[in-house]
Amino acid sequence: MSIFAKTKTMFHLPEGMVYLDGNSLGPLPRAATARVASTMTDEWGEMLITGWNKAGWMTKPTEIGDRIARLIGAEAGHVVLGDTLSIKVYQALASALDLNPARKVILSDTGNFPSDLYMAEGLIASLKQGHILKTVAPEDVAEHLDDTVAVLMLTEVDYRTGRLHDMAALTKQAHTVGALTVWDLAHSAGATPVDLTAANADFAVGCTYKYLNGGPGAPGFIYVAPRHAEAARPALSGWLGHAAPFSFHLNYAAGAGIERMRVGTPPVLQMAALETAMDIWDMVTMDAVRARSIVLTELFIAEVEAACPMLSLASPRDPHQRGSQVSFRFAEGYAAMQALIARGVIGDFRAPDIMRFGFTPLFIDAADVHAAVAVMADVMGNRLWDRPEYKIRARVT
Repeated sequence: MSIFAKTKTMFHLPEGMVYLDGNSLGPLPRAATARVASTMTDEWGEMLITGWNKAGWMTKPTEIGDRIARLIGAEAGHVVLGDTLSIKVYQALASALDLNPARKVILSDTGNFPSDLYMAEGLIASLKQGHILKTVAPEDVAEHLDDTVAVLMLTEVDYRTGRLHDMAALTKQAHTVGALTVWDLAHSAGATPVDLTAANADFAVGCTYKYLNGGPGAPGFIYVAPRHAEAARPALSGWLGHAAPFSFHLNYAAGAGIERMRVGTPPVLQMAALETAMDIWDMVTMDAVRARSIVLTELFIAEVEAACPMLSLASPRDPHQRGSQVSFRFAEGYAAMQALIARGVIGDFRAPDIMRFGFTPLFIDAADVHAAVAVMADVMGNRLWDRPEYKIRARVT
């Protein structure tokens, strides 16, 4: 049995479903059910408050952070888990601006996830120091990096099209003009090989509920480069980021290194589920995952374009220029996606016209690609999407 055939058996996947939405929410690791139940009954139930020490709950954010670090090329001891991705974006951006106080421009792109831009806007409004958020087309970022930029804030993989930024090249250019970098790895961690150390990145953030399969609401993570670890000022000076939280000092003193980026109470049950997913990730290398991802996405594109000529590829044609997702444009993309979902092929829709499909080799194989395309050919070729019920927008698309 191949390693990916083995990992596929370790996830719960409903019978008859082809799940191509792991880039939005990863499926349930089979071991998570028992592990969370045990955490609830054996730890929370029997240990109660002593679980923070006896079960090691308090140290889990950095322990799991080190396991994530392996997947993103980060140094041990420089990734911590907790809170949400948006909170981690705010922290990273605020710290980066504080380290570069003479400059006022935050440079990002129009392909960035809107939540990151919202957090930047909110931070700017709170600081009231004349900062501005400048967004340009993804392909134009490099030409706008100049000596006015304080921070370059980008999502490495475009959430809509899968377009992949060159992290190493853009980080090098940013440093050349005196800017710092914040990289959002929401669609990179567990999808593509990332090497934060080699790229010399300053800060990075990400989530664990997508490709890392930590479950809905699983916590975010933050990376701070070693050279900034003792200098980065945490804008959100939470209790658990304090140097001595149980001394109960009335004034804040930042903890050592990455510990200062902790804010709130660790989500113990979510971390228990995430640990079972990390056990599966420990079985594979990112290079092997990437190689398999490219095979699957290339197969998918070839078959969809042959069977569904009405769909237009929105993702880069070159597999080395995209993440582990494939997006197609279609004017009635929302309705078409609902028709697919009704027939057991799960992807998602991103406005205004993107049909998006994620590929995680840990549980997707070539047979799934063939099955999905067969359904797509039927739905698109026979206009099965053209029904009123498929055009009613749900709250989550």
